[in-house]
Amino acid sequence: MLEQRQLGKSGISVSAIGLGCMSMSGNYGKGDDAVSTAVLHRALERGIDFFDSADIYGNGHNEKLVGAAFKGKRDRIVLATKFGNLIGSGQVDGRPEYVMQACDASLQRLGFDHIDLYYAHRIDPNVAIEDTVGAMAKLVQQGKVKALGLSEAHPDTIRRAHKVHPISAIQTEYSLLYRKEAEETLAVTRELGISFVAYSPLGRSMLTGAISSADQVKGDRREEHPRFQPDNLKKNLELVAKLQAIAGEKGCTVSQLALAWLLAQGKDIIPIPGTKRMERMEENVGALAVKLMPQDLAKIEAAVPRGSAAGERYPEGALKRVYV
Repeated sequence: MLEQRQLGKSGISVSAIGLGCMSMSGNYGKGDDAVSTAVLHRALERGIDFFDSADIYGNGHNEKLVGAAFKGKRDRIVLATKFGNLIGSGQVDGRPEYVMQACDASLQRLGFDHIDLYYAHRIDPNVAIEDTVGAMAKLVQQGKVKALGLSEAHPDTIRRAHKVHPISAIQTEYSLLYRKEAEETLAVTRELGISFVAYSPLGRSMLTGAISSADQVKGDRREEHPRFQPDNLKKNLELVAKLQAIAGEKGCTVSQLALAWLLAQGKDIIPIPGTKRMERMEENVGALAVKLMPQDLAKIEAAVPRGSAAGERYPEGALKRVYV
């Protein structure tokens, strides 16, 4: 059994590292359902019990995949999924009636009778967060959902939502490269007793050491991300090279170092590195064995100071829908 961490005050505990399932549904190149299913099964064997999906991933494909993979094993996993990002439109829907419809549709695709952690994937600026969370709270009352979360919510939004119903987790991008908004959010989640689920903890592969050229992301969504544009990529890879040197001293990979750094930021932080590859999943689990001393953390901080990454974390259009 891996180290366990709590989802806020929900009473739900999860493995300290989860598995983001998005890439299994074509977001970063074509996936293979048989291989993905094998990765999901092996992750559970290795002690990962926290799996993250969303209705928009693969237009519902991801929820179907995860649900089928864990048929007969439902009681062994904690399943998080999300709603609100409308497929193909770039729009967000947080209307109460849509909340109810989206949950029922996700449950049908999953083949489950409940969702452990249900997130508003993005915050609808045209609907009061009190109304969206009020509808989500009804799902808890109906037994369809156990705990509530928000993704990419501004601290002020989190405070307002938490007054309506306890929020158990906030999911926001957080890595050595992108820290400012995450750390501002952490100040509030810690005050309110909410857990922080860190997505893209490896910078969409930037922190794996596997990226050396912008050509490697051609044809997938990263091609549009500013951090992967040639000039920015060059600067970011210089930061990664510094981390690789530290990882070599610690006898681990740079991915494991980056995840260990996140884990060391607090017991309330749960990274969910995403992958569709067996070897990457195994490598990520290995991060739990990497112990960083205060001098290691200081060296990492000196190598990659806060705000040193080049390029925004999303393209301009998508930036308008995060930290809302």
